Amino acid sequence: MNTLSFVLLASSLMSIVGFILMYMDKRRAKKNHWRIKESTLFITSALLGSPGVLLGMYAFRHKTKHSSFVYGVPAILFIQIFALYYFNII
Repeated sequence: MNTLSFVLLASSLMSIVGFILMYMDKRRAKKNHWRIKESTLFITSALLGSPGVLLGMYAFRHKTKHSSFVYGVPAILFIQIFALYYFNII
């Protein structure tokens, strides 16, 4: 398995996890239940899950009023894409 395939697989899996976490947190927020920590969402985003977290933000309209998420998650995604380009992975 080459580096690009590994990165794409890892990103796909973590994006699914991030999307599900955003769904679960939104659902828990509506029911006033225990919530998923914001740090967990950011860590998932940093571990190549930023596409899923970003998609989940807007699909479920969750965390879209928090500037740390509105600017932070796209910034993480941009840094990840830049790093992949810089290290000649893409």
